[in-house]
Amino acid sequence: MATEIRVPTLGESVSEATIGKWFKKPGDAVKADEPLVELETDKVTLEVNAPSAGVLGEIVAKEGDTVGVSALLGMITAGDGKAAAPKAEEKKADTAVAQAAGKAGEATSAAAEKKAGEVAGDTTIKPATKAADSGPAVSRLAAESGVDPASVNASGKDGRVTKGDMLAAIATGPAVAASAPAAPVQVRAPSAPDDASREERVKMTKLRQTIARRLKEAQSTAAMLTTFNEVDMSAVMALRNQYKDVFEKKHGVKLGFMGFFVKACVQALKEIPSVNAEIDGTDIVYKNYYHVAVAVGTDKGLVVPVVRDADQLSIAGVEKAIGVLGKKARDGALKIEDMQGGTFTISNGGVYGSLMSTPILNAPQSAILGMHKIQERPMVVGGQIVVRPMMYLAVSYDHRIIDGKEAVTFLVRIKEALEDPARLVLDL
Repeated sequence: MATEIRVPTLGESVSEATIGKWFKKPGDAVKADEPLVELETDKVTLEVNAPSAGVLGEIVAKEGDTVGVSALLGMITAGDGKAAAPKAEEKKADTAVAQAAGKAGEATSAAAEKKAGEVAGDTTIKPATKAADSGPAVSRLAAESGVDPASVNASGKDGRVTKGDMLAAIATGPAVAASAPAAPVQVRAPSAPDDASREERVKMTKLRQTIARRLKEAQSTAAMLTTFNEVDMSAVMALRNQYKDVFEKKHGVKLGFMGFFVKACVQALKEIPSVNAEIDGTDIVYKNYYHVAVAVGTDKGLVVPVVRDADQLSIAGVEKAIGVLGKKARDGALKIEDMQGGTFTISNGGVYGSLMSTPILNAPQSAILGMHKIQERPMVVGGQIVVRPMMYLAVSYDHRIIDGKEAVTFLVRIKEALEDPARLVLDL
């Protein structure tokens, strides 16, 4: 008896995923709960485990295909792994409609071709049928690029245009999509032959495509502005050096700087509520809770897990939460819910050596704090030039909702709290 492998529920607001990689080949033995295939959504990468033990049979969804929730990915059949992969004839029969490659005299192929839109021995499908069968990914690409799905050669089942078909048409340029009514997509100019041979073209992951799209949307939508200040980190560093060993022994986590920054931000957010708000149409939504998102770099791109109700956590609680989320991010184990609902974001480019930057908003949030490298600099204190460990801070904000006075005051409150960390402990 065969067992179906289907796409699991992907999470709130996520309706589709892209097949990243199959870990097994048809005919391979699989164990129950063994990872079989990697799915890439626009938020996270997740693995689909085997629902039962047996032999991996037919793989229905190939690498690069876009699939929806509950879509069939493949089959597991009974056996010990010595069974042969599905016969080529069976695979051909299953994909006869999509490929339209069956012989004209075969009744099954002819019937399938008629159902797919009277295919006449090639892969051309009637435009109306293709457009009607296109999925949400194809529709979105069509809207963004101006490429009409009806003008694209289809390779999907039942003659549907797949996301891969659209991407190929977009990459090929106006020659393929000449009938598209919108402006032509910008296509990269070809490299010189000597250079082209030394280039490597790699398809962007679903996560990277989403990062690119969201960052561009944030720039296009918000009236984004950045204000800067600098903070003397002497007091925080002294406090950390004094108590780091005792802290780690008691709480089981290292005392870093992020706990201080999160608590300082929460304190400032309470004083300047517009920084913790967002625009919804013609309304401003003020949030009386403080879910602080912390940007984490991974080998697959930037992810932003959320420390929920940070105002209710101690510095130790914040450090523990960040430690757990950071490990999940590095292990690729973050879930959708781990990255939803943030009201304000902190990005620490200083860990990579950044001295100053202008962070981009994490929409729909209205502000983001950028931390940077701690660097010793000469400062004038009490009329004397002294060396102090200084850090530049940057707050990018949506000027539609946050006035300059509010943004500057917000950043000054963070500076004051960090330069006198006792204020954080005493909630002053």
